[in-house]
Amino acid sequence: MTLKSPKDIDTMAELRDQIDRLDRELVDLLAVRQAHIDRAAEIKPGEGLPARIETRVHDVLDKVETRARQSGFDPVLARQMWALMIEDMIAREERVLGRDR
Repeated sequence: MTLKSPKDIDTMAELRDQIDRLDRELVDLLAVRQAHIDRAAEIKPGEGLPARIETRVHDVLDKVETRARQSGFDPVLARQMWALMIEDMIAREERVLGRDR
């Protein structure tokens, strides 16, 4: 199923169907992102890297904010969402690396 433009949707049922589909796709993509973070936690010790690398955190947040602005998504909200996700992912890495004890 190809997504329609929201302006081309006339019923709430169809709009909700598309929103539900988008939510499923977003969750699937976030699961893939999480798998990449899990792999990072496996690679980082061999490269002597900590879970938190501040320059990388700021770089990711800046890129997300820029992309959100380009895509017409609220850049402040995007940055907040990613900041929350990044903090959780860093905590996840720290648990794997054994540094949260």
